[in-house]
Amino acid sequence: MPRMIIFDDGRGQFGPMTDLRASFELRTGMLTTAGRIKQSRPKQLAGYWVPSHLRAAVADRADAPVNALADDDETLLCVNGRWSVPEDDLTPEVGHALIESETRDVIIAHLRRADAEFFLTSGELPERAQVKDHADRVLFRYPWDIIGLAWRTIPHDIFRTRMLEAGVPGANIDTMGDHPIEIHDSARIAPHVVLDASQGPIVIHERAAIRPGAVLCGPCSVGRDATVIDRAHIKSNTVIGPHCKVGGEVGATIFQGYSNKAHDGHLGDSWVGKWVNFGAGTTNSNLLNTYGEVAMRLEPDGPRRRSGLNFLGTIVGDHAKFAIGTRIMTGTVIGTGAMIATSVPPPTTVKRFAWLTDDGERVYRYDKFVEVVRAVMERRRKAPSEAYLTLLREVYERFTAGS
Repeated sequence: MPRMIIFDDGRGQFGPMTDLRASFELRTGMLTTAGRIKQSRPKQLAGYWVPSHLRAAVADRADAPVNALADDDETLLCVNGRWSVPEDDLTPEVGHALIESETRDVIIAHLRRADAEFFLTSGELPERAQVKDHADRVLFRYPWDIIGLAWRTIPHDIFRTRMLEAGVPGANIDTMGDHPIEIHDSARIAPHVVLDASQGPIVIHERAAIRPGAVLCGPCSVGRDATVIDRAHIKSNTVIGPHCKVGGEVGATIFQGYSNKAHDGHLGDSWVGKWVNFGAGTTNSNLLNTYGEVAMRLEPDGPRRRSGLNFLGTIVGDHAKFAIGTRIMTGTVIGTGAMIATSVPPPTTVKRFAWLTDDGERVYRYDKFVEVVRAVMERRRKAPSEAYLTLLREVYERFTAGS
C-alpha cells in the first residue's frame, strides 16, 4: 500500500477555529479529521503538509513529519485533511486524482513523489494527472458542515474505535436503550448517573469522571480526563474533548479539549475551541424565533453565509472567555482570545482579541493575554511552546493591526 500524506489545502473556511491549528487537527466528531483518516488507512501515514505559517506549531504536536517527504517513497497518497468520512477502499491508480465536483478541490490523489511534492507545494495537480469527479460533497468547508454531520461522524468514530481496557456498565449504573455503551476501566461513574443509549452509542474514555445525577444521551463521547459535572444534561451528538469540565445543559456540541463549561446554562449546536471558559449561567440560543435557516458571518468583514441549518449555535475560538450570565445569540462567532464581559449579548461576530464590556470594545493587550494563557495552561500542567507562542503572536498582529 502507498504511504499517505494528509494535507491542509487552506481552502476550508472555519473562522477562528483554524487560527492555531491545521484543518485536519480539528475535532469533527469523537476524533479529529486526521484521526478518522488514519483510522481508515492504518499504518500508511508518512506525514502531514500544512501552510507554512502553521508548520512549526503543528510539528510540535504531530506524530509524523510535517512538510517533509521521505526519499524512499516512489509514490504517495495525498489525502485532503477535510475529508469528512473517508472511504477505506478508495485508492486511485498512480497518476490519478479524485476531486469534488462542486468545489474542484482534490479529495485524494495517488502521485509519483515528484508530482506529489509539486502538488503539495503549489496546490495544483500536475498537468498529466488524470482527474475523476466525485458528485457528492465530502469535504468539510464551513463550521456548520461539522455540526450538521455530527449525527454521522460521532457514531462512526465510536464504532470504529474500540477500547481494549473497557467494559459495559455495571449493575450500579442506570442505562436505557439498545446501542452500545463502553466505559474505560479507569473512568469513574458516580451514583445516580443515567446513560441513555436509545438514539446512539456512548463511550467514556480513560480517567473521565461522571458526577452524581448526570444524564448522558447517545451518540455521545466523553474524552480522557474530562469531567461531567453533577446533574449535567448531555444531549445527543455531543463530544466532550479531553480535559474538559462540562455541566448544565449541552447538546449537539463538540469541544476540542481543555475547555470549561462547569456551571448551569445552555449550550447547543456549537463548536468550541481549546482553553475556553464559560462563566456561570452563560447560555446560547441555537434556534431563531422565526424557526428559519441560520446565516453566519465567520469574519467581521466577511459575507453572511446561509448554513442550511435551522439549529446553529456558537463557534468559539481558542482562549475565549465569557463572564457570568453571558447571553449568546443564534449563529454567533467568537474570535480567538476574545474576552466577553457585557450585560447585553455580544455581536454575532466578535473580533479576535476583542475585550468587550458595557463601556465598549478595545483590543486585549497582548502581554496581559499571554499572561492569562500561561496561567490557564499551568492549571492543567501545560505550558505553551515557543512555536505556539510565535503563532499566537502572528495571529494577534495579523488581526489587530491598525486597531
